Amino acid sequence: MTVAVSPPPSTGSPVPASTDVAMRAIVSELSKDFFERGEAIRAIVVAMLAGQHSFLLGPPGTGKSQLCRALTERITGARRWEIQLSKFTSPTKMFGPVDVAALTQGQYRQVFDGRATTAHIAFVDEIFKCGVGALNETLAWLNERRYYPEAGGDPITCPLISAVTASNELPDGEETAAIWDRLSVRIELGYLAEESNFLDLLKTDTSVNTPATTVELGALQHAVASEVPAVRIPDGILSTIATLRATLRAEGVVVSDRRWKQSVALLRASAWLAGRADVDDTDLAILAHVLWSTLTERPKVADQVLKLVNPDERAALTAEEAIAAIARDYDQQKQSLPPDQLYLWVIKEGNQKLNTLKDTLADVRARAIAAGRSTATIDRVASVRDELHGRMTSDLLNAGTSSGGGQP
Repeated sequence: MTVAVSPPPSTGSPVPASTDVAMRAIVSELSKDFFERGEAIRAIVVAMLAGQHSFLLGPPGTGKSQLCRALTERITGARRWEIQLSKFTSPTKMFGPVDVAALTQGQYRQVFDGRATTAHIAFVDEIFKCGVGALNETLAWLNERRYYPEAGGDPITCPLISAVTASNELPDGEETAAIWDRLSVRIELGYLAEESNFLDLLKTDTSVNTPATTVELGALQHAVASEVPAVRIPDGILSTIATLRATLRAEGVVVSDRRWKQSVALLRASAWLAGRADVDDTDLAILAHVLWSTLTERPKVADQVLKLVNPDERAALTAEEAIAAIARDYDQQKQSLPPDQLYLWVIKEGNQKLNTLKDTLADVRARAIAAGRSTATIDRVASVRDELHGRMTSDLLNAGTSSGGGQP
């Protein structure tokens, strides 16, 4: 999906009331353009505001590249750099090719303009295909914001704020594991799950040029350097983090002290983005994208974080798993039973279970509203339940009509 971005505002254009308001607008606008990507977009923005790097894992065609470009283009005045790596990518291609004109005069120097060396925001695709030759330079660039010229001399300080990276696979070797460790926020993307979103995607007119909110580079830099670090973290939040650490260890998920320390900056960035001066429990949700290293660890981490942050959402997701099980059972019964027996199964089992889940979701929603928590996930799961109920009813009505018996 192509996102149309308006040109930078002129000198006389109105300035947003504050940078956090503009950043929230960017998250909201992109979430509308990229279906089922709202959580991922917010997580990437949080990483950017913390001055850290993010990673998108997903198969081809999930919009990873388009999403990253659409976001980085919203930072006006920033130098953006993009590359797709391969094992043959040389350090000079990334950080500065040799100045041929100078070489003819016996001088060896590199041209850094337009390369990673001078970029404020970067998008690096196929990050784990980084070859051994460029590995050390890439690690220093990501971690220390430095590049060591091939001709020697003092290292160059790079203005990199944040790199958004992507791949279709996780690292599988010691060399790429070092890069993996530098990517604080890790997000797994899949193809669209909701049929309604898929249909909306097919109908989307990507040629429409709509106004887009932007943030000036200087405002972003000030937020990263001064405003986000000023957000306070209550002692209660630190105690909750310690509890989460112990719980994850008990489940075999061991997270390095460095990553826990990085998480503190992400919590501050999440609170700042929400317009708060203090971190609260809701900001802990970002940790679901931070504390896992393998795909087997990811659901464990997400489950434990949800217990702390939003027990209502966790209950809704448990209900969604039950709905999926009913759907699988229904499809099996539909293949093996005649219409009259299928009708009885739907009435006695399918509908009864779905109605119980409907009541459960209603109770969960009421608790969420009373606590002032979001009901977005609960509402989404409720729509999944309604969709399955409607499909079962429609199938039975159609079966009854085609057999000449009318409504079963």
